[in-house]
Amino acid sequence: MKATALSPQRRVNMHLGAVSNLELSIHYGDYNMTSKLKPTLGAIHLWGIAVGLVISGEYFGWSYGWGVAGTLGFLITTALIATMYTCFIFSFTELTTSIPHAGGPFAYSRRAFGETGGLIAGLATLVEFVFAPPAIAMAIGAYLNVQYPDLNPKYAAVGAYLVFMGLNILGVKLAAMFELLVTVLAVLELLVFMGVVSPGFSLSNFATHGWSGSDTFSMSAVSGIFAAIPFAIWFFLAIEGAAMAAEEAKDPKRTIPKAYISGILTLVVLAIGVMLLAGGAGDWRKLSDINDPLPQAMKMIVGEHSNWMHMLVWIGLFGLIASFHGIILGYSRQFFALSRAGYLPPALAQLSRFQTPHRAIIAGGVIGIAAIFSDGWINLQGMSLTAAMITMAVFGAIVMYLMSMLSLFRLRRIAPAMERTFHAPGYPIIPAIALVLSVVCLLAMLWFNPVIGGLFVALMIIGYGYFLMTKAQRANAPEDPMLLGRE
Repeated sequence: MKATALSPQRRVNMHLGAVSNLELSIHYGDYNMTSKLKPTLGAIHLWGIAVGLVISGEYFGWSYGWGVAGTLGFLITTALIATMYTCFIFSFTELTTSIPHAGGPFAYSRRAFGETGGLIAGLATLVEFVFAPPAIAMAIGAYLNVQYPDLNPKYAAVGAYLVFMGLNILGVKLAAMFELLVTVLAVLELLVFMGVVSPGFSLSNFATHGWSGSDTFSMSAVSGIFAAIPFAIWFFLAIEGAAMAAEEAKDPKRTIPKAYISGILTLVVLAIGVMLLAGGAGDWRKLSDINDPLPQAMKMIVGEHSNWMHMLVWIGLFGLIASFHGIILGYSRQFFALSRAGYLPPALAQLSRFQTPHRAIIAGGVIGIAAIFSDGWINLQGMSLTAAMITMAVFGAIVMYLMSMLSLFRLRRIAPAMERTFHAPGYPIIPAIALVLSVVCLLAMLWFNPVIGGLFVALMIIGYGYFLMTKAQRANAPEDPMLLGRE
Protein backbone atom coordinates (compact mmCIF):
# COMPACT_ATOMS: atom_id res chain seq x y z
CA MET A 1 0.00 0.00 0.00
CA LYS A 2 1.41 3.38 -0.90
CA ALA A 3 1.55 5.81 2.02
CA THR A 4 0.32 9.36 1.57
CA ALA A 5 1.13 12.41 3.65
CA LEU A 6 -1.53 13.59 6.05
CA SER A 7 -1.94 16.95 7.77
CA PRO A 8 -1.21 17.09 11.53
CA GLN A 9 -4.95 17.25 12.26
CA ARG A 10 -5.59 14.09 10.25
CA ARG A 11 -2.78 11.80 11.44
CA VAL A 12 -3.95 8.26 10.97
CA ASN A 13 -2.25 5.23 12.50
CA MET A 14 -3.41 2.29 10.43
CA HIS A 15 -3.46 -1.15 12.04
CA LEU A 16 -3.48 -3.33 8.95
CA GLY A 17 -5.52 -6.48 8.88
CA ALA A 18 -8.41 -7.71 6.78
CA VAL A 19 -9.82 -4.71 4.92
CA SER A 20 -13.31 -5.27 6.31
CA ASN A 21 -11.99 -5.07 9.87
CA LEU A 22 -9.67 -2.11 9.32
CA GLU A 23 -9.62 0.24 12.30
CA LEU A 24 -8.38 3.80 12.22
CA SER A 25 -7.03 5.37 15.39
CA ILE A 26 -7.56 9.04 14.62
CA HIS A 27 -6.31 12.28 16.15
CA TYR A 28 -9.07 14.66 15.07
CA GLY A 29 -8.48 18.12 16.47
CA ASP A 30 -8.01 17.59 20.21
CA TYR A 31 -9.84 14.24 20.24
CA ASN A 32 -8.63 10.67 19.91
CA MET A 33 -11.17 8.22 18.58
CA THR A 34 -11.56 4.92 16.80
CA SER A 35 -13.41 5.56 13.56
CA LYS A 36 -14.74 2.08 12.85
CA LEU A 37 -17.35 0.33 14.94
CA LYS A 38 -16.86 -3.37 15.63
CA PRO A 39 -18.99 -5.87 13.60
CA THR A 40 -20.71 -8.22 16.07
CA LEU A 41 -24.37 -8.48 14.96
CA GLY A 42 -26.03 -11.30 13.04
CA ALA A 43 -29.31 -11.41 11.09
CA ILE A 44 -31.41 -12.25 14.16
CA HIS A 45 -29.96 -9.28 16.06
CA LEU A 46 -30.71 -6.98 13.13
CA TRP A 47 -34.28 -8.31 12.93
CA GLY A 48 -34.61 -7.57 16.65
CA ILE A 49 -33.32 -4.03 16.10
CA ALA A 50 -35.51 -3.41 13.02
CA VAL A 51 -38.72 -4.66 14.64
CA GLY A 52 -37.81 -3.43 18.11
CA LEU A 53 -37.25 0.11 16.85
CA VAL A 54 -40.83 0.19 15.61
CA ILE A 55 -42.88 -2.07 17.83
CA SER A 56 -43.86 0.58 20.37
CA GLY A 57 -45.88 2.01 17.47
CA GLU A 58 -48.20 -0.99 17.82
CA TYR A 59 -48.76 -0.20 21.51
CA PHE A 60 -49.54 3.52 21.44
CA GLY A 61 -49.54 6.64 19.27
CA TRP A 62 -51.46 5.21 16.33
CA SER A 63 -54.83 5.57 18.07
CA TYR A 64 -54.57 9.36 17.79
CA GLY A 65 -55.31 8.68 14.12
CA TRP A 66 -58.76 7.48 15.09
CA GLY A 67 -59.41 10.89 16.63
CA VAL A 68 -59.08 12.63 13.25
CA ALA A 69 -60.02 9.94 10.71
CA GLY A 70 -62.21 7.46 12.56
CA THR A 71 -61.61 3.72 12.40
CA LEU A 72 -62.58 3.22 8.76
CA GLY A 73 -60.79 6.33 7.54
CA PHE A 74 -57.68 5.39 9.49
CA LEU A 75 -57.80 1.88 8.03
CA ILE A 76 -57.44 3.45 4.57
CA THR A 77 -54.61 5.69 5.80
CA THR A 78 -52.82 2.69 7.29
CA ALA A 79 -53.18 0.65 4.09
CA LEU A 80 -51.68 3.56 2.12
CA ILE A 81 -48.75 3.93 4.55
CA ALA A 82 -48.15 0.17 4.74
CA THR A 83 -47.83 0.18 0.94
CA MET A 84 -45.36 3.06 1.12
CA TYR A 85 -43.22 1.36 3.76
CA THR A 86 -43.19 -1.99 2.02
CA CYS A 87 -42.02 -0.39 -1.22
CA PHE A 88 -39.56 1.79 0.70
CA ILE A 89 -37.94 -1.07 2.62
CA PHE A 90 -37.47 -3.24 -0.48
CA SER A 91 -35.77 -0.25 -2.13
CA PHE A 92 -33.87 1.01 0.92
CA THR A 93 -32.30 -2.42 1.41
CA GLU A 94 -30.34 -1.93 -1.83
CA LEU A 95 -28.76 1.20 -0.37
CA THR A 96 -28.06 -0.36 3.02
CA THR A 97 -26.30 -3.39 1.59
CA SER A 98 -24.33 -1.36 -0.95
CA ILE A 99 -23.18 1.28 1.57
CA PRO A 100 -23.12 -0.35 5.04
CA HIS A 101 -22.35 2.83 6.97
CA ALA A 102 -23.32 3.98 10.49
CA GLY A 103 -24.75 7.17 8.99
CA GLY A 104 -27.39 5.25 7.03
CA PRO A 105 -29.39 7.77 4.95
CA PHE A 106 -26.76 10.46 5.58
CA ALA A 107 -24.16 8.27 3.88
CA TYR A 108 -26.36 7.44 0.89
CA SER A 109 -27.29 11.08 0.26
CA ARG A 110 -23.71 12.25 0.82
CA ARG A 111 -22.56 9.75 -1.80
CA ALA A 112 -25.34 10.70 -4.24
CA PHE A 113 -25.67 14.47 -3.80
CA GLY A 114 -22.51 15.64 -2.06
CA GLU A 115 -22.13 17.47 1.23
CA THR A 116 -25.40 19.40 1.13
CA GLY A 117 -27.41 16.29 0.28
CA GLY A 118 -25.76 14.48 3.16
CA LEU A 119 -26.63 17.36 5.48
CA ILE A 120 -30.34 17.31 4.57
CA ALA A 121 -30.69 13.55 5.05
CA GLY A 122 -28.50 13.51 8.16
CA LEU A 123 -30.36 16.31 9.95
CA ALA A 124 -33.77 14.88 8.98
CA THR A 125 -32.77 11.48 10.37
CA LEU A 126 -31.47 13.11 13.54
CA VAL A 127 -34.78 14.94 14.04
CA GLU A 128 -36.67 11.67 13.59
CA PHE A 129 -34.54 9.71 16.03
CA VAL A 130 -34.12 12.44 18.66
CA PHE A 131 -37.80 13.45 18.87
CA ALA A 132 -39.30 9.95 18.85
CA PRO A 133 -37.79 8.80 22.20
CA PRO A 134 -39.46 11.50 24.38
CA ALA A 135 -42.85 10.37 23.05
CA ILE A 136 -42.04 6.75 23.86
CA ALA A 137 -40.62 7.65 27.28
CA MET A 138 -43.86 9.46 28.15
CA ALA A 139 -45.83 6.37 27.09
CA ILE A 140 -43.63 4.24 29.37
CA GLY A 141 -44.55 6.64 32.16
CA ALA A 142 -48.26 6.36 31.27
CA TYR A 143 -48.13 2.54 31.32
CA LEU A 144 -46.40 2.56 34.74
CA ASN A 145 -48.95 5.08 35.99
CA VAL A 146 -51.69 2.51 35.31
CA GLN A 147 -50.09 0.27 37.96
CA TYR A 148 -48.79 3.04 40.22
CA PRO A 149 -51.19 6.02 40.08
CA ASP A 150 -48.98 8.11 42.39
CA LEU A 151 -45.97 7.80 40.08
CA ASN A 152 -45.29 10.94 38.06
CA PRO A 153 -45.04 9.83 34.40
CA LYS A 154 -42.36 12.46 33.73
CA TYR A 155 -40.07 11.07 36.42
CA ALA A 156 -40.61 7.56 35.08
CA ALA A 157 -39.75 8.81 31.58
CA VAL A 158 -36.49 10.37 32.82
CA GLY A 159 -35.65 7.17 34.68
CA ALA A 160 -36.12 5.23 31.43
CA TYR A 161 -33.67 7.55 29.68
CA LEU A 162 -31.02 7.08 32.36
CA VAL A 163 -31.32 3.29 32.43
CA PHE A 164 -31.25 2.73 28.69
CA MET A 165 -28.61 5.29 27.89
CA GLY A 166 -26.44 3.43 30.38
CA LEU A 167 -27.18 0.07 28.76
CA ASN A 168 -26.30 1.42 25.31
CA ILE A 169 -23.02 2.81 26.61
CA LEU A 170 -22.03 -0.63 27.97
CA GLY A 171 -21.72 -2.15 24.48
CA VAL A 172 -23.65 -2.83 21.28
CA LYS A 173 -23.63 -6.65 21.58
CA LEU A 174 -25.18 -6.47 25.05
CA ALA A 175 -27.60 -3.80 23.83
CA ALA A 176 -28.58 -5.88 20.78
CA MET A 177 -29.13 -9.04 22.83
CA PHE A 178 -31.36 -7.10 25.21
CA GLU A 179 -33.18 -5.57 22.22
CA LEU A 180 -33.80 -9.00 20.72
CA LEU A 181 -35.14 -10.37 24.02
CA VAL A 182 -37.59 -7.53 24.66
CA THR A 183 -38.68 -7.49 21.00
CA VAL A 184 -39.57 -11.19 21.07
CA LEU A 185 -41.50 -10.67 24.31
CA ALA A 186 -43.28 -7.64 22.83
CA VAL A 187 -44.32 -9.56 19.70
CA LEU A 188 -45.62 -12.43 21.83
CA GLU A 189 -47.56 -10.00 23.99
CA LEU A 190 -49.27 -8.46 20.96
CA LEU A 191 -50.29 -11.95 19.85
CA VAL A 192 -51.66 -12.62 23.35
CA PHE A 193 -53.56 -9.32 23.24
CA MET A 194 -55.13 -10.26 19.91
CA GLY A 195 -56.04 -13.70 21.24
CA VAL A 196 -57.65 -12.36 24.43
CA VAL A 197 -59.75 -9.59 22.84
CA SER A 198 -60.73 -11.46 19.66
CA PRO A 199 -63.74 -13.26 21.27
CA GLY A 200 -65.22 -9.83 22.06
CA PHE A 201 -64.60 -8.36 18.62
CA SER A 202 -67.62 -6.71 17.02
CA LEU A 203 -67.55 -5.35 13.49
CA SER A 204 -70.31 -2.90 14.40
CA ASN A 205 -68.14 -1.51 17.20
CA PHE A 206 -65.30 -1.00 14.76
CA ALA A 207 -67.42 0.56 12.00
CA THR A 208 -69.71 2.80 14.07
CA HIS A 209 -68.75 6.49 13.58
CA GLY A 210 -65.89 5.14 11.48
CA TRP A 211 -65.66 8.02 9.00
CA SER A 212 -64.23 10.87 11.10
CA GLY A 213 -66.98 10.43 13.68
CA SER A 214 -69.75 9.91 11.11
CA ASP A 215 -71.42 6.74 9.92
CA THR A 216 -71.33 7.90 6.30
CA PHE A 217 -68.46 8.76 4.01
CA SER A 218 -68.04 12.44 3.15
CA MET A 219 -65.39 14.97 2.13
CA SER A 220 -64.58 15.57 5.79
CA ALA A 221 -63.64 11.89 5.94
CA VAL A 222 -61.17 12.46 3.08
CA SER A 223 -59.61 15.31 5.05
CA GLY A 224 -59.35 13.04 8.08
CA ILE A 225 -57.65 10.31 6.06
CA PHE A 226 -54.83 12.69 5.12
CA ALA A 227 -54.68 14.37 8.53
CA ALA A 228 -54.10 10.95 10.14
CA ILE A 229 -50.95 10.23 8.11
CA PRO A 230 -48.41 10.87 10.93
CA PHE A 231 -50.17 8.41 13.22
CA ALA A 232 -50.25 5.68 10.56
CA ILE A 233 -46.55 6.30 9.93
CA TRP A 234 -46.01 5.78 13.67
CA PHE A 235 -46.94 2.10 13.10
CA PHE A 236 -43.71 1.72 11.08
CA LEU A 237 -41.55 4.71 12.00
CA ALA A 238 -37.82 4.01 12.47
CA ILE A 239 -37.56 0.54 10.90
CA GLU A 240 -34.91 2.09 8.67
CA GLY A 241 -32.83 2.70 11.81
CA ALA A 242 -31.36 -0.78 11.55
CA ALA A 243 -29.25 0.67 8.71
CA MET A 244 -27.34 2.62 11.35
CA ALA A 245 -26.12 -0.65 12.84
CA ALA A 246 -24.72 -1.70 9.44
CA GLU A 247 -21.10 -1.08 10.42
CA GLU A 248 -21.66 -3.37 13.41
CA ALA A 249 -23.28 -6.14 11.33
CA LYS A 250 -21.45 -9.30 10.35
CA ASP A 251 -21.75 -9.86 6.59
CA PRO A 252 -24.20 -6.93 6.15
CA LYS A 253 -24.79 -7.68 2.45
CA ARG A 254 -26.46 -10.95 3.48
CA THR A 255 -27.87 -10.30 6.95
CA ILE A 256 -29.52 -6.91 6.35
CA PRO A 257 -31.93 -8.04 3.57
CA LYS A 258 -33.09 -10.94 5.76
CA ALA A 259 -33.67 -8.61 8.72
CA TYR A 260 -35.48 -5.89 6.76
CA ILE A 261 -37.80 -8.07 4.69
CA SER A 262 -38.84 -10.30 7.61
CA GLY A 263 -39.13 -7.18 9.77
CA ILE A 264 -41.55 -5.24 7.56
CA LEU A 265 -43.74 -8.33 7.08
CA THR A 266 -43.85 -8.86 10.87
CA LEU A 267 -44.88 -5.25 11.46
CA VAL A 268 -47.59 -5.09 8.78
CA VAL A 269 -49.31 -8.17 10.18
CA LEU A 270 -49.12 -6.89 13.77
CA ALA A 271 -50.31 -3.38 12.88
CA ILE A 272 -53.43 -4.53 11.04
CA GLY A 273 -54.27 -7.15 13.67
CA VAL A 274 -53.89 -4.84 16.67
CA MET A 275 -55.83 -1.98 15.07
CA LEU A 276 -58.79 -4.11 13.97
CA LEU A 277 -59.17 -6.01 17.23
CA ALA A 278 -58.71 -3.00 19.51
CA GLY A 279 -61.26 -1.00 17.48
CA GLY A 280 -63.82 -3.79 17.70
CA ALA A 281 -63.51 -4.25 21.48
CA GLY A 282 -65.95 -1.47 22.39
CA ASP A 283 -66.38 2.26 21.90
CA TRP A 284 -63.15 3.08 20.06
CA ARG A 285 -63.62 6.81 20.73
CA LYS A 286 -62.51 6.20 24.34
CA LEU A 287 -59.15 4.98 22.98
CA SER A 288 -58.50 7.73 20.47
CA ASP A 289 -56.71 10.29 22.66
CA ILE A 290 -54.72 8.26 25.20
CA ASN A 291 -51.21 6.81 25.51
CA ASP A 292 -52.29 3.30 26.58
CA PRO A 293 -55.02 2.14 24.13
CA LEU A 294 -54.26 -1.60 24.39
CA PRO A 295 -54.76 -1.97 28.17
CA GLN A 296 -57.91 0.12 27.93
CA ALA A 297 -59.20 -1.98 25.01
CA MET A 298 -58.51 -5.18 26.92
CA LYS A 299 -60.27 -3.72 29.97
CA MET A 300 -63.44 -3.47 27.83
CA ILE A 301 -63.33 -7.25 27.30
CA VAL A 302 -61.92 -8.79 30.51
CA GLY A 303 -62.46 -6.09 33.15
CA GLU A 304 -60.11 -3.95 35.15
CA HIS A 305 -58.96 -6.60 37.64
CA SER A 306 -58.24 -9.45 35.25
CA ASN A 307 -54.81 -11.07 35.38
CA TRP A 308 -54.69 -10.60 31.60
CA MET A 309 -54.86 -6.84 32.20
CA HIS A 310 -51.93 -6.81 34.60
CA MET A 311 -49.91 -9.02 32.28
CA LEU A 312 -50.55 -6.70 29.34
CA VAL A 313 -49.42 -3.64 31.28
CA TRP A 314 -46.19 -5.26 32.44
CA ILE A 315 -45.28 -7.18 29.32
CA GLY A 316 -46.59 -4.33 27.17
CA LEU A 317 -43.81 -2.23 28.65
CA PHE A 318 -41.38 -4.47 26.77
CA GLY A 319 -42.72 -3.14 23.46
CA LEU A 320 -42.15 0.43 24.55
CA ILE A 321 -38.75 -0.42 25.98
CA ALA A 322 -37.69 -2.23 22.80
CA SER A 323 -38.35 0.85 20.66
CA PHE A 324 -37.00 3.30 23.21
CA HIS A 325 -33.79 1.36 23.66
CA GLY A 326 -33.36 0.73 19.93
CA ILE A 327 -33.93 4.35 18.93
CA ILE A 328 -31.30 5.46 21.44
CA LEU A 329 -28.92 3.16 19.56
CA GLY A 330 -30.09 4.75 16.30
CA TYR A 331 -29.73 8.40 17.24
CA SER A 332 -26.33 7.80 18.82
CA ARG A 333 -25.00 6.26 15.59
CA GLN A 334 -26.36 9.18 13.59
CA PHE A 335 -24.72 11.70 15.91
CA PHE A 336 -21.52 9.63 15.67
CA ALA A 337 -21.52 9.45 11.86
CA LEU A 338 -22.27 13.15 11.39
CA SER A 339 -19.60 14.13 13.92
CA ARG A 340 -17.02 11.79 12.43
CA ALA A 341 -17.62 13.40 9.02
CA GLY A 342 -17.28 16.93 10.45
CA TYR A 343 -20.96 17.92 10.27
CA LEU A 344 -21.22 18.15 14.07
CA PRO A 345 -18.63 18.86 16.79
CA PRO A 346 -15.95 16.11 16.72
CA ALA A 347 -16.30 15.50 20.46
CA LEU A 348 -19.55 13.61 19.74
CA ALA A 349 -17.65 11.02 17.67
CA GLN A 350 -15.44 9.91 20.55
CA LEU A 351 -15.91 6.27 21.58
CA SER A 352 -15.91 4.92 25.13
CA ARG A 353 -13.75 2.04 26.34
CA PHE A 354 -16.75 -0.16 25.43
CA GLN A 355 -16.41 1.03 21.80
CA THR A 356 -19.73 2.86 21.92
CA PRO A 357 -20.36 6.56 21.13
CA HIS A 358 -21.12 7.54 24.74
CA ARG A 359 -21.12 11.30 24.20
CA ALA A 360 -23.57 10.96 21.32
CA ILE A 361 -25.84 8.80 23.50
CA ILE A 362 -25.81 11.41 26.27
CA ALA A 363 -26.37 14.34 23.87
CA GLY A 364 -29.61 12.87 22.52
CA GLY A 365 -30.72 12.06 26.06
CA VAL A 366 -30.28 15.64 27.22
CA ILE A 367 -32.47 16.88 24.35
CA GLY A 368 -35.11 14.24 25.08
CA ILE A 369 -35.29 14.96 28.81
CA ALA A 370 -35.62 18.68 28.08
CA ALA A 371 -38.54 17.88 25.74
CA ILE A 372 -40.24 15.83 28.48
CA PHE A 373 -40.14 18.69 30.96
CA SER A 374 -41.40 21.15 28.36
CA ASP A 375 -44.79 19.40 28.51
CA GLY A 376 -47.37 21.73 30.02
CA TRP A 377 -45.77 25.03 29.07
CA ILE A 378 -45.24 24.49 25.34
CA ASN A 379 -48.41 23.92 23.32
CA LEU A 380 -48.14 23.03 19.64
CA GLN A 381 -51.36 23.11 17.60
CA GLY A 382 -53.35 22.10 20.69
CA MET A 383 -51.68 18.64 20.67
CA SER A 384 -50.46 16.65 23.65
CA LEU A 385 -46.68 16.45 23.96
CA THR A 386 -46.76 12.85 22.73
CA ALA A 387 -48.72 13.72 19.58
CA ALA A 388 -46.49 16.75 18.88
CA MET A 389 -43.27 14.74 19.28
CA ILE A 390 -44.67 12.02 17.00
CA THR A 391 -45.52 14.63 14.36
CA MET A 392 -42.06 16.24 14.54
CA ALA A 393 -40.37 12.83 14.26
CA VAL A 394 -42.54 12.00 11.25
CA PHE A 395 -41.48 15.21 9.47
CA GLY A 396 -37.87 14.11 9.83
CA ALA A 397 -38.68 10.60 8.65
CA ILE A 398 -40.55 11.71 5.51
CA VAL A 399 -37.75 14.03 4.39
CA MET A 400 -35.27 11.23 4.98
CA TYR A 401 -37.40 8.80 2.93
CA LEU A 402 -37.49 11.29 0.07
CA MET A 403 -33.72 11.77 0.15
CA SER A 404 -33.12 8.02 0.32
CA MET A 405 -35.27 7.23 -2.71
CA LEU A 406 -33.77 10.11 -4.68
CA SER A 407 -30.32 8.78 -3.75
CA LEU A 408 -31.26 5.33 -5.01
CA PHE A 409 -32.24 6.71 -8.41
CA ARG A 410 -29.18 8.96 -8.65
CA LEU A 411 -26.70 6.26 -7.62
CA ARG A 412 -28.16 3.90 -10.20
CA ARG A 413 -27.30 6.57 -12.77
CA ILE A 414 -23.93 7.92 -11.58
CA ALA A 415 -22.51 4.73 -10.03
CA PRO A 416 -23.74 1.83 -12.19
CA ALA A 417 -20.64 -0.22 -11.31
CA MET A 418 -21.18 0.03 -7.53
CA GLU A 419 -21.44 -3.42 -5.98
CA ARG A 420 -25.09 -4.26 -5.33
CA THR A 421 -25.67 -7.63 -3.71
CA PHE A 422 -29.38 -6.79 -3.35
CA HIS A 423 -31.33 -5.06 -6.11
CA ALA A 424 -34.60 -3.25 -5.42
CA PRO A 425 -37.28 -5.51 -6.91
CA GLY A 426 -39.47 -3.98 -9.60
CA TYR A 427 -37.06 -1.08 -10.16
CA PRO A 428 -37.94 1.67 -11.02
CA ILE A 429 -41.65 1.14 -10.23
CA ILE A 430 -41.37 0.05 -6.58
CA PRO A 431 -38.97 2.86 -5.55
CA ALA A 432 -41.12 5.34 -7.51
CA ILE A 433 -44.23 4.29 -5.55
CA ALA A 434 -42.33 4.89 -2.29
CA LEU A 435 -41.11 8.26 -3.56
CA VAL A 436 -44.52 9.49 -4.77
CA LEU A 437 -46.30 8.39 -1.57
CA SER A 438 -43.59 10.11 0.49
CA VAL A 439 -44.24 13.36 -1.39
CA VAL A 440 -47.99 13.00 -0.78
CA CYS A 441 -47.32 12.42 2.92
CA LEU A 442 -45.03 15.46 3.19
CA LEU A 443 -47.56 17.76 1.50
CA ALA A 444 -50.37 16.49 3.72
CA MET A 445 -48.19 16.89 6.81
CA LEU A 446 -47.37 20.51 5.92
CA TRP A 447 -51.02 21.30 5.19
CA PHE A 448 -52.38 19.89 8.47
CA ASN A 449 -49.41 20.72 10.74
CA PRO A 450 -48.10 24.15 9.70
CA VAL A 451 -46.73 25.10 13.13
CA ILE A 452 -44.74 21.91 13.70
CA GLY A 453 -43.73 21.94 10.03
CA GLY A 454 -42.40 25.47 10.51
CA LEU A 455 -40.39 24.38 13.55
CA PHE A 456 -38.95 21.50 11.55
CA VAL A 457 -37.89 23.88 8.78
CA ALA A 458 -36.37 26.21 11.40
CA LEU A 459 -34.28 23.36 12.80
CA MET A 460 -33.05 22.49 9.32
CA ILE A 461 -32.11 26.15 8.66
CA ILE A 462 -30.17 26.32 11.95
CA GLY A 463 -28.35 23.13 10.95
CA TYR A 464 -27.55 24.60 7.55
CA GLY A 465 -26.17 27.71 9.20
CA TYR A 466 -23.82 25.59 11.30
CA PHE A 467 -22.88 23.69 8.15
CA LEU A 468 -21.88 26.90 6.36
CA MET A 469 -19.70 27.99 9.29
CA THR A 470 -17.81 24.70 9.67
CA LYS A 471 -16.34 23.99 6.25
CA ALA A 472 -12.83 23.74 7.73
CA GLN A 473 -14.09 21.22 10.28
CA ARG A 474 -15.32 18.94 7.50
CA ALA A 475 -12.09 19.42 5.53
CA ASN A 476 -10.06 18.30 8.56
CA ALA A 477 -12.29 15.32 9.31
CA PRO A 478 -10.81 11.85 8.63
CA GLU A 479 -11.49 10.76 5.07
CA ASP A 480 -14.27 8.21 4.84
CA PRO A 481 -13.89 6.19 1.60
CA MET A 482 -17.45 4.88 1.81
CA LEU A 483 -18.88 8.41 1.61
CA LEU A 484 -16.74 9.20 -1.40
CA GLY A 485 -17.14 5.94 -3.32
CA ARG A 486 -13.57 4.74 -2.82
CA GLU A 487 -14.16 1.49 -0.93
